[in-house]
Amino acid sequence: MFMMFAMTSDSVGEIIKEVKVAFSVTNAQASLMHSLPMLGIAMSGLLLGFLADKFGRKNTIILGLAVFGVACYSFMIANDFVLIVSLMTLSGIAVGVFKTGALALIGDISSSTRQHTSTMNGAEAFFGVGAIIGPLIVAYLIHMGVAWQWLYVIAGGVCTLLITIALFVQYPSYKKSHSSEVEKVSVKQSFALLKNPYALGFSIGAFLYVAAESAIYVWMPSYLVCDATSVKATYDCYTSSTAQTLAIYSVTAFFILRAGGRFVGIWMMSHFNWALVLAVFSGAIVVCFVGGLLGGKQVALFLFPLSGIFMSVIYPTFNSKGISCFAKHQHGTVAGVILFFTAAGAAAGPFIMGMVSDVMGGDAKYGFMVATVFAAILFAGLLYNYLFNPTEQRLKEIESQEYGSH
Repeated sequence: MFMMFAMTSDSVGEIIKEVKVAFSVTNAQASLMHSLPMLGIAMSGLLLGFLADKFGRKNTIILGLAVFGVACYSFMIANDFVLIVSLMTLSGIAVGVFKTGALALIGDISSSTRQHTSTMNGAEAFFGVGAIIGPLIVAYLIHMGVAWQWLYVIAGGVCTLLITIALFVQYPSYKKSHSSEVEKVSVKQSFALLKNPYALGFSIGAFLYVAAESAIYVWMPSYLVCDATSVKATYDCYTSSTAQTLAIYSVTAFFILRAGGRFVGIWMMSHFNWALVLAVFSGAIVVCFVGGLLGGKQVALFLFPLSGIFMSVIYPTFNSKGISCFAKHQHGTVAGVILFFTAAGAAAGPFIMGMVSDVMGGDAKYGFMVATVFAAILFAGLLYNYLFNPTEQRLKEIESQEYGSH
């Protein structure tokens, strides 16, 4: 499911290039293909996250997948810009439903909070794989003269297979401690969680992380190009053919390093203090961003994609530890709250960076300065988390209550 979602969401840059030509839309209009699905995920996570707790993980996942599948297959008849954006928005809403169900399910199949974090890194690793193969599929389809809409048809086929599997797989039951608590599961509880320091802390962390990460796949190509005023991207300012190739495929290199890092993260989170790993890695991201800005394009060419390794474990761990601070019957709801802030960061981050760059003359480096500020605030928060460990007692309580560890 994570891979299928990433196949479509992280291909939007390649798709926007085709849609702008086909429908003669402006950059602002084309950007709706990214921002509206993110808004759909955000609102779905916040307003519908409780479904996984109220109606069960299996029913929620199948519902989300069914809506996503309908949206995907509908792209076969999508020949109007408004319809395309509408279907993308509907798919975003569906993602918010099945992803909160999947995130809650991870808690049900985990035997400890530590295993929960490792499993979460594994799930997000497949998201990283989807982020790599999605744009490659779109590029191949276009090269072969096939409409990009077939990417969604392929995703719809995967979705149909996932629904079939979900129908026949026996899902584990999750603990409903008190009937009164379960009855309270609703949209109102989602808003109540916004005041909870654990939910809010990890949610703000997710927002900052995603805002910084999005600078890479949204603005790095604009920063690395040699002549930003040229209609066609040029890379002749790089002295070697290897450097030019890396500049062209820098985003792919970033996604490959991020995906590989997440598989390594499964092992790291099982053997090391998660708070220390996040503090060190977030500091390394700041170093990569600052180094890439001070050293210019020739240095950023290597440091910006390299940041993918250090970004790899941060978001899955935020998700895992944030969810693990709550009882299992609240996992879907809190996952939805974190997902809301995640999608908000993905939508707001690039937009803010773009506005700052425009005000400063259009140079993408100013957008990266904003991203560096996001990364620095994130590092400060994670350093505080390591030094003072505010979640230690809460995680121990949940470990004892929900996972039977004493």
